[in-house]
Amino acid sequence: MTDNPFGRMITAMVTPMHEDGTIDFDGLKRLAVHLADHGHDGLLVNGTTGESPTTTDEEDYAAVAAVVEAVGDRVQVIAGCGTNDTEHSARAAGEMVARGADALLVVTPYYNKPPQDCIVEHIRIVAEAGGDTPIMLYDIPGRTGTALATETIRAAAQIPQVRAVKDAKGDFFEAARLMAETDLLWFSGDDVVNLAHLAQGAVGMVSVVGHVGGELYSEMIAAVDRGDLARAREINTTMIPVVDAIMHTSQGAIQAKAAMKMLGIIAADTLRMPLRQGPAEHQEKLRAALVGAGLL
Repeated sequence: MTDNPFGRMITAMVTPMHEDGTIDFDGLKRLAVHLADHGHDGLLVNGTTGESPTTTDEEDYAAVAAVVEAVGDRVQVIAGCGTNDTEHSARAAGEMVARGADALLVVTPYYNKPPQDCIVEHIRIVAEAGGDTPIMLYDIPGRTGTALATETIRAAAQIPQVRAVKDAKGDFFEAARLMAETDLLWFSGDDVVNLAHLAQGAVGMVSVVGHVGGELYSEMIAAVDRGDLARAREINTTMIPVVDAIMHTSQGAIQAKAAMKMLGIIAADTLRMPLRQGPAEHQEKLRAALVGAGLL
């Protein structure tokens, strides 16, 4: 797809950690290389799956620099910079761009539930702090408590840097309407409905399950492009148990880290509290799903 500064098969990367909870930057680079080798043309650093609620600003900036160093010449590197503090988000945007980020992800401010006009101004301020760097909005009301209203997305689309939406809201009619009315690039932000979004015009996905399914999901995107819905459905069906094991059995970052350790990509599946690895049966379900899909 022309004029797409984000990529199409994008995974929201976990942040590998040593057993003591410090970030394993060598492991982060290995993971980035693995994903670049397996179907990805974009990587998101410092998203929720990367445990951004519990990493420090300095760790976030260093993570962006590490991924850019590892694969920045091969894939688009998107950096999550959104918080519920506009000044903090704007400062992070500038720092991440300075460390080589190709694009920025800006989530709706969470918990403080700002009115919609305030959200537009928040986006504008953060976008300006990133200079000309393309912005992807992240609409996930299940986590933020506030959905991006259709009029808000229309208004944000007038901000020059705003180029895309990561949609984890699941309002397919409004998504179709906005794709028709604006030039925003649309991305599935929920692995459960990747195919549904692609089928009605999304250009790609920002995935958690892509940690293990990047090549299959990349093929699914290509199948939809060429009108081969039968093949796209076949891939989607193959991935159902994997999506279930990663996204429904526990929390996505927990299971994605477990999967990466199973595959030998990262050395430890350590998380920072309040996240921790679940019981053995969660990993057993994950292993069985990966084996069944031919991914392990």
